[in-house]
Amino acid sequence: MELWELFLSAIGPIALAGVTGTIPLALISFALGLVLALGIALMRISEHRVLSGIARVYISIIRGTPLLVQLFVIFYGMPSIGIVVDPWPSAIIAFSLNVGGYAAEVIRAAILSVAKGQWEAAYTVGMGRSRTLTRIILPQAARVSVPPLSNTFISLVKDTSLASLILVTELFRIAQQIAAFSYKFMVVYLTAALVYWVICFVLSLGQDALERRLDRHVAR
Repeated sequence: MELWELFLSAIGPIALAGVTGTIPLALISFALGLVLALGIALMRISEHRVLSGIARVYISIIRGTPLLVQLFVIFYGMPSIGIVVDPWPSAIIAFSLNVGGYAAEVIRAAILSVAKGQWEAAYTVGMGRSRTLTRIILPQAARVSVPPLSNTFISLVKDTSLASLILVTELFRIAQQIAAFSYKFMVVYLTAALVYWVICFVLSLGQDALERRLDRHVAR
């Protein structure tokens, strides 16, 4: 009975932290990361070798280093060179840069999946490269990239738990505080896991609905 009461008392604050901390952190980081990813993806497919090279190096660094290390470099490392960033902005910067590296490859692959004939058809009617990209290619690439980008967002929601290590008040941080006070680590952490699962399950339902909506406009 005591454990059940602890569960009931803990799930409220943990869920509230998920709504007010974890989800906003993930949304902001993902939105900024997508903007960055689009730019990196366009650089990656550019015929300009310098731009393409910069994009390759960036993606290699992001994909080749752990997210936790990236987070620590920004929050704990940058003060050593005179740049102090608060916990919340540090988390947003780290998560956005990480999303940018992974999502860039997703977007690049989606753009390349569009048939070359689409480019050629647009050129024949007098459309330039930039207009073809924005009006013809990117809308088609967006539909292709929805499933992997949705998975990236769901993974990001779970990865926000790492922000607790730099004192960001989010879902897992609140769970840690409750566990430290009650000493009932198993119950509290299972409660946190349940809240994470519910959030990700709802996001998965949203992903399915979005994919079905986009499929309506695809010729069979």
